[in-house]
Amino acid sequence: MEEPEKLKLERLIEELESYRGRHTELITVYVPSEAAIINTIKQLDTEKSTAVNIKSKNTRKSVLDALERITRQLRLYKETPKNGLAVFAGNISKTEGQEDIKIWTYEPPVPIKVKMYRCDQLFVLDPLKELLETAEVFGLVVMDRREATLGVLDGKNIRILKRMTSGVPGKHRAGGQSAQRFERLTEGMAVEFYRRVTTAMHEQFFNMPKLKGILIGGPGPTKEKMIEEGQLMTALKQKIMAVKDVGYTDEFGIRMLVEASQDVLAQEEITKEKDEMKKFFTLLATKPEKVAYGDAEVSRALDLGAVERLLLSKKIKREKMHELEEKAISISASVVLISDETDEGKQFYNLGGIGAILRYAIGE
Repeated sequence: MEEPEKLKLERLIEELESYRGRHTELITVYVPSEAAIINTIKQLDTEKSTAVNIKSKNTRKSVLDALERITRQLRLYKETPKNGLAVFAGNISKTEGQEDIKIWTYEPPVPIKVKMYRCDQLFVLDPLKELLETAEVFGLVVMDRREATLGVLDGKNIRILKRMTSGVPGKHRAGGQSAQRFERLTEGMAVEFYRRVTTAMHEQFFNMPKLKGILIGGPGPTKEKMIEEGQLMTALKQKIMAVKDVGYTDEFGIRMLVEASQDVLAQEEITKEKDEMKKFFTLLATKPEKVAYGDAEVSRALDLGAVERLLLSKKIKREKMHELEEKAISISASVVLISDETDEGKQFYNLGGIGAILRYAIGE
């Protein structure tokens, strides 16, 4: 889903979440792409005959009026849209006894798979929220003989899942032990640690939904030994997409692994964000006339139609985000949301969280 579609959907969810019916008078309808829309209309006609039995006169009228609005809306479609349809309607008045029936219709850019009719005090929004979830995730492992850290890259977010230590002693052997005996002892402990790491990988990654691949990093040859000697399950071994040399095995090492795997992650969100920020800051340093930042400067550039790409931190106020997004869409500028999960994203937010790459210089 492209950023403008994500913004549109996030905005719809935010609006619908703000409503709460005084009674069970908010109606949610999901029509999956493979379902015939006429069957949904027939179902809603049946629900009307059930709704006439609602005891409360006001609630009964609100539900019947909402159902009528929905069926009229559905009859405008000759067939179900290719990705399905979501419809929300109900009485959103906050005053008892007054009616304010509103209806929202949403055709998603990706398929809706759930079929649903629900009449409740809240709209059912989980199926829409699922559309915003990342389609693929990556398992992350950094390790040496002494410790290991497991994490996951989900879109732009890095989460630490598990930290482990081996207990393998350093190079200095205990007094009285021969070099060969000490080496056998430490090597045995290291192999045992490799197996503990691969067991943890099985536990964390094997049944992980949407796992696309695994990235492994660490200093020296230990990571390769773990893959070969740790009895890693074939199904997970086949998921390994990159093995990278990184100097740390803690949370910082996990972030270094993501940095070192930019070639593998070339099409993933976190890399796209870093590329956007790199371009923005490079232009700011070398061709400042080709960028704008700050609310006033970016708003002026939007009003002049000079913006090519609008960059917005996810941490700025929703109202301001929506206002600038609407302006960008009106001049066919692309919109890119920037998280604060990367150093570049944090730096951008500290700059105000509003920026733009321009089509042409606008002068003073």
